[in-house]
Amino acid sequence: MSLRDRKKRQTRTRLMRAALELVTARGLENVTVEDIARAADVAPRTFFNYFPTKEDALVGPDPESAARLHVAITEAAAELGPLAAVGAALRAEMAELASDHKLWSLQVAVMERHPELLHKAFAGGAQAERAIGAGVAARTGGLPTDHYPMLVAAAAGAAVRVALTRWSALDNAPALPDLLDESFHLLAAGLPGPR
Repeated sequence: MSLRDRKKRQTRTRLMRAALELVTARGLENVTVEDIARAADVAPRTFFNYFPTKEDALVGPDPESAARLHVAITEAAAELGPLAAVGAALRAEMAELASDHKLWSLQVAVMERHPELLHKAFAGGAQAERAIGAGVAARTGGLPTDHYPMLVAAAAGAAVRVALTRWSALDNAPALPDLLDESFHLLAAGLPGPR
């Protein structure tokens, strides 16, 4: 990642953190874009370079995540099967998220207090699943709307949700990428029943 891209991601994260902390302290209706920009030490115009609304700053998807997933899946080593390629791509995305557990915890708390934001979070998941399906289709020579790519993408989405839920809920939880690996291992094994 270039220095410019790193700085952009840092600014985006700073804005997200400011939005989440302010909404946690004051409530959604008592926070403005100007408040968020001020707390992140940027101009309001800069805020809109990263997010269309304050709700997007709270739970909206990273607009570059889908493209990163697609590239990672299509460029994964040829010897990896489609499910393994998806698992590796998602592990890289989850490693970044796992590096800032507090930010994720703030997002969960804000969504619990403001369930009207859940649709934004679901939209981000749907966007990621479409990128995964397109990446799988590119690897297998099919179409993103074929059964197999869509099913792999949906299963991957479920694996991410399970890993995130366990990571958020468990005391002394294993690392998020490890929980995701566990989910993909079970998928690859055909979801055998517990012994």
